[in-house]
Amino acid sequence: MSSTHTTRANLLALATIALWASLAALGTALAHVPPFLLTGLGLLAGSVIALPLARGDWRRLAVPPATLAVGVYGLFGYHFLLFTALQLAPPVEANLINYLWPLGIVLMAPLLLPGVRLTAAHVLAALVGLAGAALAILGRGAPAASAGAPGAASGWAAAGYACAAGAAFIWSSYSLMTKRLALTGRPFSTAAIGTFGLVSGLLALACHALLEPAAALSARDWLLIALLGLGPLGGAFFLWDAALKLGDARQIGVLAYLTPLASTLILLATTGQPLTWNVALATLMILGAAVVGTRAR
Repeated sequence: MSSTHTTRANLLALATIALWASLAALGTALAHVPPFLLTGLGLLAGSVIALPLARGDWRRLAVPPATLAVGVYGLFGYHFLLFTALQLAPPVEANLINYLWPLGIVLMAPLLLPGVRLTAAHVLAALVGLAGAALAILGRGAPAASAGAPGAASGWAAAGYACAAGAAFIWSSYSLMTKRLALTGRPFSTAAIGTFGLVSGLLALACHALLEPAAALSARDWLLIALLGLGPLGGAFFLWDAALKLGDARQIGVLAYLTPLASTLILLATTGQPLTWNVALATLMILGAAVVGTRAR
C-alpha cells in the first residue's frame, strides 16, 4: 500500500470523524421525533448522495441480497438503537457507551477478518474500556449529567444503556463485515452505500407507520433532519467506506477514537452540561484502551 493511498485514506477517515462528532448532539436536539421516523427521514436524505457518485451508471447501486442485508443491518439497526438510547438514557453516558464500537472492532476482528489474532493487550484494553463505560454509568456525580433524556427520570435509563451497547456492537460488526467482503473478493461500489440507506430508510418509515404515533415536524426539525442526513447519516457513511477500502484499517481505527472525545465535548456544549470528573476520566479511559487495543499486534 503506497503512502499516498494511506494519507488519502486517513484524510477521509478524519473527514468522517468530523461529521460523526455532531451525530449525538443532533440526535438529542431531535429527541422529540419518534426514533423510526427520525431514522427513516435521515437515511433517505443521506442516500441522495449516491446519485452523483453513481455518475449515471445505476449498476453501481446494485448489490447482492446478502450484501444488502449487511448494509441494512448496519445502517438501520445501529442508528435506531442509538437514537433510542439518546432518548431513554442520559445522552452523555449513552454516547460514551456507544463509542465502545472502536474497541468492538478490535475484539471481533479475529472472528471476522483473516490473519488477525487477539493478544493479551487487546484483552486488557477491553477491560479498561468496560471500566470506563461503567464509570460513566455508575459514577455520575452531578444531576446535570442526567439532563436531556426524557426516560431517565422514569427508570428507562437501563434500557437506554442496553440500546447504546447494542448500537456499538452493530456498528463494529458491520464495519468488519464490509471490510471482510472487500478482502474475500466480494467488494461493492461505495455508491451502493446509498442503496443501503434507501432500503434502511424505507424500512424505518414502515416501522414508524406501524408502531409510532404520527408526529408534526417544524421547519427547524426538517432543517436538522436534512443536516443529519447529509452529514453524519449520509456523507459520513460514504467517506467511512472509502477510507476502509483504501487504507489500513488499524490506522483508521486509531483515528476513529478521536470521535467519542469530539462528540462528547460537542454534546456537553450544546446541552449546557459541565465537564464532570467522571465523564472526563471515562473518556480518557475509553480512548486510552482503544489506542492500546489497536496498536497491539
